[in-house]
Amino acid sequence: MGELRIVGTAHVSQKSVDEVRAAVLEFSPDVIAIELDQGRYIALKRQSEDPTVGQVLEAKNFTQLLVQWTLAYLQRKIGMDVGVEPGAEMKAAIEEAENRQIRLALIDRDIRITLRRFWRSLSIIEKLKLFYALAVSITSIDGGDIPIDELTKQDVVTLALEEFRKFSPRGAVALIDERDAFLAHQICGLTAGNDRVLAVMGAGHVQGVTKFLSAPHTLPPIEDLSADIKSPPWGLIFGVAVTVVFTLLLVAIAFSGVGLDVLLWALLYWVLIHGVLTAVFTLAAGGHPLSALTGFAVSWFTALNPLIAAGWFSAIVEAKIRKPGVGDFRKILEAGSFREMWRIPLFKVVLVAALANVGSTLGTFAYFVFIFPILGIDPTALVTQGFANMWTMAVGLFPH
Repeated sequence: MGELRIVGTAHVSQKSVDEVRAAVLEFSPDVIAIELDQGRYIALKRQSEDPTVGQVLEAKNFTQLLVQWTLAYLQRKIGMDVGVEPGAEMKAAIEEAENRQIRLALIDRDIRITLRRFWRSLSIIEKLKLFYALAVSITSIDGGDIPIDELTKQDVVTLALEEFRKFSPRGAVALIDERDAFLAHQICGLTAGNDRVLAVMGAGHVQGVTKFLSAPHTLPPIEDLSADIKSPPWGLIFGVAVTVVFTLLLVAIAFSGVGLDVLLWALLYWVLIHGVLTAVFTLAAGGHPLSALTGFAVSWFTALNPLIAAGWFSAIVEAKIRKPGVGDFRKILEAGSFREMWRIPLFKVVLVAALANVGSTLGTFAYFVFIFPILGIDPTALVTQGFANMWTMAVGLFPH
């Protein structure tokens, strides 16, 4: 078995950079293992091509992208406040490996798999809490209320993720526990020979990784950790349910005898409630009035079609107007303030798409909550009378 030394770092700490360089000099490792996957390694080395606007729109993962950008901004903001670039300790480890011709090993799980497993594990309520926590964090850090000296004593991202554990144990498993196990698996493979391995990782992972390394039999299969889990298509299920319920509502109104005008009002309110809320949320995102008008025009229909979303259409119009450039993706990752990031056309397009979808979804809930009081009808009586009349008509058409 090889010898292992673990350096726990804070991703925005000059002290961590110095500790990494000192450990390389003192330990003289044969392998330097770093908490990065291939994608983040390439991005850190600035060797990757940024995705085009078309690729961002085609992916349609607007909400997840906003969460990823926001987390990156929070870490970058703290780094700027202490004069250390996020990931500087990983860069130091890479430089030491290259300069000393030491083998470099990337031991973290693909960030795309991690984020998807995390996002799919959250309930709607947990996602709302997550957005609230991120909003509070942005406000606090932009206002200078974050104790930088305390935060830099540990892995900032892990600190945030531990907060997530309070309202989403399953989400924390995907972001922290599973990665601890994945890192431990990789380190076990590296130390299986006689190599001296120096592992550089966020301080928040050290305890979990060490626990797994001390009891390797407790490690879950690597295949389970690497798989891109499939979750039930809740969006599709919700969309189909909305379509069915709305159709049944119209049928009940049509056969209840309350009058054609009530049916027309029910249809009109469906269009207005969805359209207004979609347009309002689009404008709240800083979207162009034409993007808001587009959301207004299509929201009534997209709410009935589980395969499309109003935000997609608003985002397309916003992209035509704002004309995001090739360098926008990089600008977002380098923005010095949230306001600066908000002004970048690509960020605006993604934000418009996400919030327009939120407005349309809220429109669906608002409709079913308020439609009966607005129309002044008793839902129980309406449904009972409507389907009773429909049954009577059916019996009359098809007598025994």
